[in-house]
Amino acid sequence: MSKTPIARAVAMATLGSSCIIPALAHADFISDSKANIELRNFYFNRDFRTSTPAQQNKAEEWAQGFILKYESGYTEGTIGVGVDAIGMLGLKLDSSPSRTGTGLLPKQADGSAPDDYSKLGATAKLRYEKNVVKAGTLIPKLPVIVANDTRLLPQVFLGSSLNSTQLDGLTFDAGRLNQTNLRDGSDYQEMGITKGGKRNITPGSKTFTNEFDYAGGTYSWTKNFSTGYHYGQLEDFYKQHFLTALWTLPITDGQSLKTDLRWAKSTDDGGSNVDNKAINAMVTYSLGYNAFGLGYQKMSGDTGFAYINGADPYLVNYVQINDFANKDEKSWQARYDYNFAGLGIPGLTFMTRYIKGDNIDTNPLVSNAEEGKEWERDTDIAYVFQDGYLKGFGVKWRNATTRSNFSDNTASANAADENRLILSYTTPLW
Repeated sequence: MSKTPIARAVAMATLGSSCIIPALAHADFISDSKANIELRNFYFNRDFRTSTPAQQNKAEEWAQGFILKYESGYTEGTIGVGVDAIGMLGLKLDSSPSRTGTGLLPKQADGSAPDDYSKLGATAKLRYEKNVVKAGTLIPKLPVIVANDTRLLPQVFLGSSLNSTQLDGLTFDAGRLNQTNLRDGSDYQEMGITKGGKRNITPGSKTFTNEFDYAGGTYSWTKNFSTGYHYGQLEDFYKQHFLTALWTLPITDGQSLKTDLRWAKSTDDGGSNVDNKAINAMVTYSLGYNAFGLGYQKMSGDTGFAYINGADPYLVNYVQINDFANKDEKSWQARYDYNFAGLGIPGLTFMTRYIKGDNIDTNPLVSNAEEGKEWERDTDIAYVFQDGYLKGFGVKWRNATTRSNFSDNTASANAADENRLILSYTTPLW
């Protein structure tokens, strides 16, 4: 009898657990374990408004995702032992070779999307006091490396990591990543550098590498003020230093001012030409159920911002479609959020923002090339059911419009209108 991909994934995860748990069985290992399953139903439509007949005029797909996560507790003793596991399955509901490229589903050699794709991961972990070492599948979220989780299934990495909170107020992280499994992929592969847009980044003779090293920490001086430094190195591509500061100033009841500052310096490593300084800041004033934000981001140097291909950049103006991280680009953001709990509708939220970028060096080889400009407007409306049979079920609609006076010679051209409809539900299994 044949099995579906989800049945195979569950069977493999169950088999792995049945082999490991007897050897490590202990009340804390079992009683502290937890598992949940997340369901994502994702519709994506991006209309390329200025595409020519020879280009793809839109990307449109619909898919169903399942994400099963298991986290064990730790065995008793000076060094506790544990294991985590993740199984993911994506099912095609609607697609066509003329509409692929949404990031929801893989794209095959003939341009079509497969009926399904899946990936499994396991992580061994050791704990000593407030120090945890992990090896295996990782989903990092640090200034120098942020795994992409903006589509059907999250991006994951293979590697090892250390997280320490041994010193009061300090969170320290270090590790090495060797391979990545992209958000719309099933196979692990080596890592490369993002080159799209008008970044002016050339990687040199190498295309991929199997080493990304990182280290750094964040120190909380008070409950409202923290600073951090992180370092990342993608071997043969770039080295990056990242400074952060986060400060929330309470004003009165229901009012606060939050300041988020980020500064990064990226230089070449090996044969690349990476040379970038990025300064960005976001200030948010919260008043009751309202939040008003202003952001600024500036790129300087010979290239735009450098980060691992497929991952997310840790920038305040990285939004739904664009990252506003081209060579010499300056960009501003105005944002407004509202929580409808203020009108007696808890669970309903609204966000809108506008980002404008200019001063982009569209052709660094031509001194009088036209200055590049771009803008993006985003709107999110989300509702999470608060009670009843649908408690925890979420519905989100995301809309975006972007325009620019330049093209990066891809299907995205220089204009796009985009809609995403995301239905999500997460339930604990135990």
